[in-house]
Amino acid sequence: MTVLFYIGAFALALGILITVHELGHYSVARLCGVKVLRFSIGFGRPLWMRRYGADRTEWALSVFPLGGYVKMLDEREGEVAAEELHRAFNRQSVGRRFAIVSAGPIANFLLAILVYWGLFIHGMEEPRPLLAGPAAGTPAAVAGIADGDLVRSIDGKAISSSQDLRWHVAKAAIEKRMLLLETINERNEISTRRLDLSSIGGDVDAQLMERAGLMPYRPRIATVIGSIAEGSAAARAGLQMGDRILSIDRHPLADWTELVGLVRERGGRTVDLEVERAGTRIALPATVATVEEGGERFGRLGIGPQPDPGLRERLFVEVKHGVVESLGLAVGQTWDTALFSLRAFGRMITGELSWKNLSGPVTIADYAGQSAAMGVDHYIKFIALISISLGVLNLLPIPLLDGGHLMYYTIEFLKGGPVSARFMEIGQQLGLALLLMLMAFAFYNDINRLFG
Repeated sequence: MTVLFYIGAFALALGILITVHELGHYSVARLCGVKVLRFSIGFGRPLWMRRYGADRTEWALSVFPLGGYVKMLDEREGEVAAEELHRAFNRQSVGRRFAIVSAGPIANFLLAILVYWGLFIHGMEEPRPLLAGPAAGTPAAVAGIADGDLVRSIDGKAISSSQDLRWHVAKAAIEKRMLLLETINERNEISTRRLDLSSIGGDVDAQLMERAGLMPYRPRIATVIGSIAEGSAAARAGLQMGDRILSIDRHPLADWTELVGLVRERGGRTVDLEVERAGTRIALPATVATVEEGGERFGRLGIGPQPDPGLRERLFVEVKHGVVESLGLAVGQTWDTALFSLRAFGRMITGELSWKNLSGPVTIADYAGQSAAMGVDHYIKFIALISISLGVLNLLPIPLLDGGHLMYYTIEFLKGGPVSARFMEIGQQLGLALLLMLMAFAFYNDINRLFG
């Protein structure tokens, strides 16, 4: 996939999430009778703007895309005509202001619930929680996990996909606790395994499952050719469907994975293939083509393995539920993810969790591109996850964020009057400093991931 594909996937996801968030503010403001002056996706100078509605609200796309805002009539930002004072935001009750500000994050949570609900009803094909033999010394090896074990439940709760497994492992790793796994092996023997994750660190990164020793099962696929791309290096070399490739440059092949690895290393080179065809061994020279994808150059023959009808059923499962059950699962998934994000952020503040877990726009763009490449279902699932993160982030009691305003309104409600201008000014300065610090950490982590 090209860089433009990743940027496009990120821009689309960001546009959807910002629009939903700001529509939450806009909709509740209108319901409360507040006049909206501008609805902007992005900050800074407008690149495009149109006026619509009885209030001639400005709808704008602005130059800096990482955010958006809804500008409402407010005496603190300019003179308000006497006949419109009742429509000014600052003239609304604490309850109404609280509702308008909280509506943005709530809209993000509702989007996630809607997406998960639709996915649970529609169904998604997910990899089964089928495990490879763990590396020595990992928690999985200590627990007795063996190659081909399938995880059936965790702490008494049935799971069906590797995504479920990773979710439980991430939560347990952050909390540094033990998981109780029920597994079944290829001989249908059921076992209970105690997986102690207290020593693997709480970083929820790409290496989390590897550190736990819970890598996905890799079946040995025979090196029998099931497909040949037209005009490919394999077609030019004379390879045929049903050929079994025995060796490359006299290197015996154990399975298809090894075949792919050797071919990738030999881009542009002529290799000697030993092939078994109809019981006869023959030698074929083949010039491996060189291709470039995502900035990486590697070799390709243009062949695919012979399909195994039972293998896909063993490796994958369709996760699908009824309409009512799906709604409950969607709400539960959104709630669990939001709580997980809050706990993780809290542990970063207390030092129990590394700040390396904080991701910036580059990492999010990378995940957006990867999920989009996997298919529409995975992409919209990614959007739901980021929507929850955006909702949680905006509810943090940091001035400049929605949560900071909600904190001011809570104080106003408790003390019976608004906080002082000086208090708000200090809060804004502290909030700006904290947000800049978080952004610096996020960008630093992005750079480390990019060049690490």
